[in-house]
Amino acid sequence: MENLRRLLFALSVFVLAALLFAWWRHGREGYGILNLLKSEKPGPAALTPPKKPKIAPDEVPLLSRLNDEFSKISASVLPSVVSVTTKTVRPGKRGWHSSSGAVGPIDQIVPSLGSGVIISKEGHVVTNYHVIEGVQAADIQITTNDNKNYLALILGFNKDRDIALLKIESPSIDFPALSFANSDDARVGQIVLAVGNPFGLSGTVTQGIISARDRHLSDSQFDYLQTDTVINPGNSGGPLVNIRGEIIGINVAIYRGGESASAWQGVGLAVPSNEAKAVVEEKLKENAKQNAGLTSTTGKGYLGLEVSSEPVEIDPVWGTSRRGALVTDIGNKSPADEAGLRQGDVVTKFQGMAFRSPADLLQIIRTQPPGSEVKLEVIRNNKMGDIIATLGTRPDANP
Repeated sequence: MENLRRLLFALSVFVLAALLFAWWRHGREGYGILNLLKSEKPGPAALTPPKKPKIAPDEVPLLSRLNDEFSKISASVLPSVVSVTTKTVRPGKRGWHSSSGAVGPIDQIVPSLGSGVIISKEGHVVTNYHVIEGVQAADIQITTNDNKNYLALILGFNKDRDIALLKIESPSIDFPALSFANSDDARVGQIVLAVGNPFGLSGTVTQGIISARDRHLSDSQFDYLQTDTVINPGNSGGPLVNIRGEIIGINVAIYRGGESASAWQGVGLAVPSNEAKAVVEEKLKENAKQNAGLTSTTGKGYLGLEVSSEPVEIDPVWGTSRRGALVTDIGNKSPADEAGLRQGDVVTKFQGMAFRSPADLLQIIRTQPPGSEVKLEVIRNNKMGDIIATLGTRPDANP
């Protein structure tokens, strides 16, 4: 009997507690034990996002304006920054050549990517020399910010300063260009933006400051601007710009604290704009002198050969230019005949330089002064060799 009273007392306490809990839960949101006892399914979780930001733009007017101005600078600079894609030949292991049927080293075509900046409406582009080093002119492709692709000519370079000048092959004269700033006015702490294509991510903008001036790479005596803007592989050749969207430097390298470091560590280096501009002006003057010489009467060189109008595609395993000119005829007792050129030869280089088309080869020959000794790289019967010839005078140039 005593046990029954204890059981009834415990049951009464439980019922009272349940009634009190039900009264307390009444009208409150959420899924509880009573819902479970009633076999009710839980509804979707409540989500009430805030209606306003923590800070309104008018509460931070200076930061809001700075935010808009960074976007404005980026938008004005990006159209002038390009990707520079190149292909180089890397000697490979010995193997079977499908083109020649011989056993020998099979070269590999290695693509690489850098950045550049347009500096004229005609399409002149500044980049780093190491971006195009060892590359045939026909293997340089420029991709603009609007994803248009062009071939590029190498107008000149300064290897020591790591600056190269390219020219986009296009009749267009309305390319968006950036101007050079006076890098002598650059001060430590000034805001700069680095624009380029790190790891192939085109149109990347990073922001920082000029960290120091007059930095040196290795034992070089050239000065560099140091910046903390994020610079990674692929940024090489891209511009470092000031808050006016002017080129204050050409990004050239990242500091590597150890052999295993290959990414940004807070230290980037750029060629000062004044030095890059000096290289550009020097190469433009050299090209102007050469062009003046091309139109003078000292040119009109002559070999006496005819070539097919269509270029010959050269297998990369040859390790030479990608295009050649097929010799279709040789003039009797002409300079080409006396030098040993033969019908069926494929000329791949003239004076060590590649050319884009057979017409370009003929034009180059015409612009050389008569009497010049020239070297032609030739493929004949699946063998490559050099032929030395002495240019004669074009028949139509004789008095």
